[in-house]
Amino acid sequence: MSDRNDPIHLCIERWHQHMAHTLHGGFDAVLHPDVVFHSPVVFTPQVGRDITMLYLGAAEATIGGPDSGFHYTKQVLDGHHAVLEFETTMDGKFVNGVDIITCDDDSMITEFKVMVRPLQAMNVVHAQMMQMLESMAP
Repeated sequence: MSDRNDPIHLCIERWHQHMAHTLHGGFDAVLHPDVVFHSPVVFTPQVGRDITMLYLGAAEATIGGPDSGFHYTKQVLDGHHAVLEFETTMDGKFVNGVDIITCDDDSMITEFKVMVRPLQAMNVVHAQMMQMLESMAP
């Protein structure tokens, strides 16, 4: 049973503030320096705040864009773990997915995993994320 004092509650509160662009400090205020990011389209885990910020920034610009209708529909919080279910639309395709988040005792995100369904949505997410990441490359 989840306790309101569990570190994940503050972590997810800050995550929602970040998503609303009201969190002072942005990603630095919520991501641990050694965070591990698991992308739905890249097999290898991405380690570190900088690369995680790159992927999450690209996701915000594509999946969570201003006209996407991105919103969280459910959340389950317990201890150091959260599962946030989301929905959005991309290129006319319904996208359903989950963010699986782990935090440390200081409520900083140490692991962030994204899973997306159905396959048609995954294909759109993959194409748009790759395009966005290429455009963000130096």
